[in-house]
Amino acid sequence: MLRRVLLVVAIVMLALPFVGVSAQDGNLVEVATSAGNFTTLLQAVSTADPSVAEVLAGDGPLTVFAPTDDAFAALPAGVVDYLLAHPDLLTQVLLYHVVSGSEMAADVAGMTEATTLQGSSISISSDDMGVAVDGVHVSQTDVMASNGVIHVIDGVLLPPIDLPAVDPLAVTGDIVGAGSSTVGPLTQNAIEAFINAGYSGNITNDIIGSGAGFERFCTAGETDISNASRAIRDSEVEACAALTPARVPFELYVGIDALTVVVSAQNDFVSDLSIAQLSAIFSGAVTTWDQVDPSFPAEPIQAFAPGSDSGTYDFFLEATLEADTEDGGLGLEGDAAEAAIQSVPGIQFSEDDNVLVQGVEGSPYAIGFFGYAYYVENQSLLKALSVNRVAPTGPTAESGEYPLARPLFVYSDGDILAAKPQVADFLNFYLTGLRSFYTGAAQYFPTAERTYRLAKLLLLAHYPMM
Repeated sequence: MLRRVLLVVAIVMLALPFVGVSAQDGNLVEVATSAGNFTTLLQAVSTADPSVAEVLAGDGPLTVFAPTDDAFAALPAGVVDYLLAHPDLLTQVLLYHVVSGSEMAADVAGMTEATTLQGSSISISSDDMGVAVDGVHVSQTDVMASNGVIHVIDGVLLPPIDLPAVDPLAVTGDIVGAGSSTVGPLTQNAIEAFINAGYSGNITNDIIGSGAGFERFCTAGETDISNASRAIRDSEVEACAALTPARVPFELYVGIDALTVVVSAQNDFVSDLSIAQLSAIFSGAVTTWDQVDPSFPAEPIQAFAPGSDSGTYDFFLEATLEADTEDGGLGLEGDAAEAAIQSVPGIQFSEDDNVLVQGVEGSPYAIGFFGYAYYVENQSLLKALSVNRVAPTGPTAESGEYPLARPLFVYSDGDILAAKPQVADFLNFYLTGLRSFYTGAAQYFPTAERTYRLAKLLLLAHYPMM
């Protein structure tokens, strides 16, 4: 009952005053025009098939989930321009924001889905903070027009996106990729499926770590694809821009990993560690297990970690030693955090996660971390620890509840795709079959459906001749 009351209060708070013409004076298009913060949406309506404007100015009643200018601006570079240049797809996107009937906020809050004029259904979820549509937050509700109601949203909704069909038998030319040991197995699964489907060219997938992968992609300009278990850094983007010809990397979000802290299956004394305890262990502030917790044995901690070229290494430092002290971290700057982990007594580093597995499973006093898939592949030898009392699972990783959940990416560049269409075709094949490639050493978790659709749309925006 309390939850329902809080939800109603949240919805009422979202029904803020809307500067513009009154409902009796304007239809949905006119009310949006008078608001002043739907310029891109209105440009899209005027660019799409004329039927869209006719529907929005018609008798209705309709419910429109309207993205603001800021919502469009938050899309990756090139996506809005691509949509405006492709009216058919733009029409589908716009109609995906419209539902028949005048559904007020209280009505929407009681729904789990609704069928759009595009033909596909949007998902609707509600909690004490308000309503989300396809995971996008509703920031203002019940803006009335003469022919319906507008609910303002913080993101652009995307219908199912179809990529052009690819025949691997017809794809020629070589493809060069390198980077993350975490993303590498996922890319390798796509490569093997591509080859099995008929691709006969040469394709490489060097496992060298995210940082080293970006060096080859942005500094040396040697690779077509860069696998990464962290986002590209500004300095790496600048290195790409300094190449001749310049590269402008675009990012495909391909999965979610729950970076997993592990001990040997022989370890019978620890099942959970906090971020603060992990920070102490991997900074050398504690060196024996009883210093972590007095109930643990007074035995030296044997630490294992990925090498400094690994995105896993970078992400772990950001989530622990570099994190704010109120979150359990040490608040160290990047260089200081790296100096701390490098000085941990006896710590062993390796870019090969299998080496880390072997090191940890060999002693009850060892501890290490790597991608979730490597734990799954070796769970008879290892024990995964919960962090802050949250276990690494699909639901906790996707929700962000698990403190060490992280995104996984593949990067390329539009000019590469234009010069080497085989790279575009492979990435198309990769994204189209993505959900089937989470197997073996790539047992990661899928992104939210909207994120997956955005990756497809971003690839389309860089696809040659599309």
